[in-house]
Amino acid sequence: MLELFLKKPNEMELRDVETLRTPVGDEVKIKVMYGGICGSDLSVFQGKLNHAKYPLRPGHELVGVVIEAGSSAAYQVGTRVVILPNTYCGKCVPCRRGETNICEKKESLGVTVDGGFSQEFLISSRYVMDIPDDLPDERAVIIEPFAVVVHAFKKVNITKETSVCVVGCGNEGMLAAALAYHLGGRVTAIDINPNKLEFISKVGEIRAVLPEDLDNETFDVVFEAAGTKSSVEQAVHLVRPGGALVVIGLAKEANLPVAHVVRNELTLYGTIIYNFPADYRETIEYLRDPTFNGASIVSKILPFTKYKEAFESALSGDFGKIVLDFNNIEIADGGQEESTAKK
Repeated sequence: MLELFLKKPNEMELRDVETLRTPVGDEVKIKVMYGGICGSDLSVFQGKLNHAKYPLRPGHELVGVVIEAGSSAAYQVGTRVVILPNTYCGKCVPCRRGETNICEKKESLGVTVDGGFSQEFLISSRYVMDIPDDLPDERAVIIEPFAVVVHAFKKVNITKETSVCVVGCGNEGMLAAALAYHLGGRVTAIDINPNKLEFISKVGEIRAVLPEDLDNETFDVVFEAAGTKSSVEQAVHLVRPGGALVVIGLAKEANLPVAHVVRNELTLYGTIIYNFPADYRETIEYLRDPTFNGASIVSKILPFTKYKEAFESALSGDFGKIVLDFNNIEIADGGQEESTAKK
């Protein structure tokens, strides 16, 4: 079985490992079909997440099919599934409130424990959800990152009268802009990278501008998705009096103009990942809607053996979502063959 393995920051390799054991209890063995590369994968790769544990197998945005199931597993062999990469205990105070996203004992696949960038992997069926037949894998692969945005949007109410600004056009920012547009909002997206702006403008009638091109404009709702000190500080001043700022990005710190927030009655929301299964279910319904254009953020789908090119493309910042195809292996002559994971 082939897998990607991160020995330490900036040292990733493709390696052949032993066939996985048979699943027991509620476990399922999943043949991975597609895996998306996101910002946290890049941060783990570069050694920028202090809580990441090395060595580890990266990857958490995953769709696949159940190929073996334990005796008490929730899903049968042949079921197409998406992975929940953030575990929850179900017993702590947040979990008992239904806030599994802030579980006190949460572990994160590809960050604190091994992820799923491999041809096959084992996981408790508690942390998977079946995918409807009418949702192809190429769209389903963005369920996990899109669920982050769907959860964030529950903090505010976006209608046809709502002016929305999205700060930062990474994967989450693009999805936020796409959803705001889908809900009827008048959307402005800003980024320092012209390539990202060109890409996001293809999602729909979204105004895409550089930060310096805004002329003292303010918006009903601002989503901060860049996760930098400067972007957070700019985002606060883009909110109209009485408006709301939803912070999706994970900036380590920023200067908050408290007097400005108080005098203008701004509402600030922090938001982290999603609640399972509710946010996943809602996300799937959006993706099943043919009028929602969010899946267009996928720029490249590459054989997972071309992981170096994939990570280089993602790190460049010049593309949308980069996806690894685990169902194909590129061989020496440049062709492709179907993967033959050992059973």
